[in-house]
Amino acid sequence: MVTRSTRTARTSAPDAPRPDAARTPASGAARNAAGDRDSVALGPLTGRWLLAGGDGRLTAYARTEGGLLRWTERTPGGPDWSGPDLFPVPDLTDLAVGQGPDGYAHFVGRRRSPDGGAVTVTYHHAVQYQTGRPLAPWQDLGTLYRKPEMSHRGGPPVAAVDARGAAHVFVRNAGRGIHLKCQDAKGDWGDWQDLRGSKTFEGISAGSTADGRVVLAAPGEKGISRWTRSDPGAPMDRGEDLPFLARDGSPVALETAPGRVTHFWHAADGSGVFAHREGAGAHGLGGAPASGAVAATRGLVDGHDCTVLALRTVDGRTALAAYPTEQEAAGLWWTEIGEEGLESPALAVDAHGRVVVASISVRGELLVNRQKDRSALSLGRWQRF
Repeated sequence: MVTRSTRTARTSAPDAPRPDAARTPASGAARNAAGDRDSVALGPLTGRWLLAGGDGRLTAYARTEGGLLRWTERTPGGPDWSGPDLFPVPDLTDLAVGQGPDGYAHFVGRRRSPDGGAVTVTYHHAVQYQTGRPLAPWQDLGTLYRKPEMSHRGGPPVAAVDARGAAHVFVRNAGRGIHLKCQDAKGDWGDWQDLRGSKTFEGISAGSTADGRVVLAAPGEKGISRWTRSDPGAPMDRGEDLPFLARDGSPVALETAPGRVTHFWHAADGSGVFAHREGAGAHGLGGAPASGAVAATRGLVDGHDCTVLALRTVDGRTALAAYPTEQEAAGLWWTEIGEEGLESPALAVDAHGRVVVASISVRGELLVNRQKDRSALSLGRWQRF
């Protein structure tokens, strides 16, 4: 069995665009951002912003004043990274990323445009098919509502990708429920659908499982609302609400066994991180009051499958903890690591099976650290890019 001390962190496909893609709001061409003010990250993208590609290399994504920033491992497992590369995306106020079983990274953004005396909100989508390659052109997904006086009432988007590689875009709508727009098996976009719901916050989260099921969690005034799409093309089924108050933007879902998902979130009252899984109920996991989303992944520690969690504390530092997967009662310790960062940290597993933690520094740089070996969750030196 893994001991508490070993679970404590110590600081010692084709690249061609789809033929019907519209080139809005900007092309997918990247340019090196070194020495440019746009190389300064304003914060990470919403969602799992540290992703493993099909070739095993990790990629980190952040937003900046001029668009999307990207850092890429030069070789699988690092330690060197290229970037930041800038993908110009004019006027998008929010950017999120999602990834499906095919490894493609899907980006969605919200654009607020003056329209006379009013503001029109539109949504946009682009794909990176291969690690280190350009983005396909951006597609305009339109507005939530046809009436001009309603078109500005849509929240920040989140993205998930199903087993077919079809992107799903979720948005908190004017009635404080959820709207969905998704692709079909051919990649064509359907109409916006109203999934209902009520009194949700803007900071919703979406993800997918290894078999391509799509899950959505929306914190709100009454608890955490959940939806699941079990099969591609099937309806998004409304699940039972979790009667727990979560901080806006904090939930994340992690597949902790085949067909089983565990939800994590920050308690609204600042009492730490909580986990919930069907059939297991809710468990308090401790941790100081925090902001942003909980980061979660699974990795090997002492040969055991462990769930690794990270969060941004109220003083801006990253805190890390781990415990044997689905054994919340075993307990865990939280340890602060690194320097002050912006918004939520990220977790992933590299090509050598080591846990990697990343954050965006207050100076707008990418900070990366990784497990020295899999005998413990002991980290090496922080790298700055």
